[in-house]
Amino acid sequence: MAISKRSFSFGLLLTVIVVAALVSPQAQAQRSASPEKRAGKATLKAGEIDVEKSRIYVLVGKKGLGHEHGVEGRIKSGSLSPNAEKDPGEIEFDMESFVADTDEARKYVELKGSIGESTRDKVTKTMLGAEVLDVEEFPTATFRIKSRHLSKDKKEGDTVTLKGEFTLHGQKRPLSVTAKIEKTSARMHLSGSFSILQSDFGITPYKAAFGAVAVADELKIFGDLWIGLGTGD
Repeated sequence: MAISKRSFSFGLLLTVIVVAALVSPQAQAQRSASPEKRAGKATLKAGEIDVEKSRIYVLVGKKGLGHEHGVEGRIKSGSLSPNAEKDPGEIEFDMESFVADTDEARKYVELKGSIGESTRDKVTKTMLGAEVLDVEEFPTATFRIKSRHLSKDKKEGDTVTLKGEFTLHGQKRPLSVTAKIEKTSARMHLSGSFSILQSDFGITPYKAAFGAVAVADELKIFGDLWIGLGTGD
């Protein structure tokens, strides 16, 4: 089929516009925005987790000649009632969204330097594959919260302790997380961390070169969640 010169020129122009948009400083800033600057949902119901702005970060330790990694993931859905002390909510993690060694993740877990795209892609592929997270079989993880306890401290700030059951890789284990609370007029920001052992959830920590290159069994997981208070944004 013959392609007219005019059609070719229009297609070329459209391609240039799209590429320019992708590499523009504004687009790059949006992709690498910090949690504070990242755009969230316009409005949130009381207790609704903002899945656009909230993130999960993971610090993966090393063994032997291995390397430490910072991983970034997203929340698929969830809610946490600001008032209920019993069964206040549930958080569902989108395991298929997890990406290794983004600049934001490495900064959040306090690792220095950036990792090249090809290396990031290889680590991510291994992480999501059948030998580690196996996201094809287990696309989500869940924290079912059974209790919530608030603590007030004028010096250290308010905190909340959430206790419940964490299901990962098809395995369920008890979990307790304490998070710092920050509030605006319409949203609550929770930031906290907890540690797990991969082996407790049926995951074999990655290793290569007969174990000379490996990651640690322990993972430190950070939650950075934004939750609606139902008072209008």
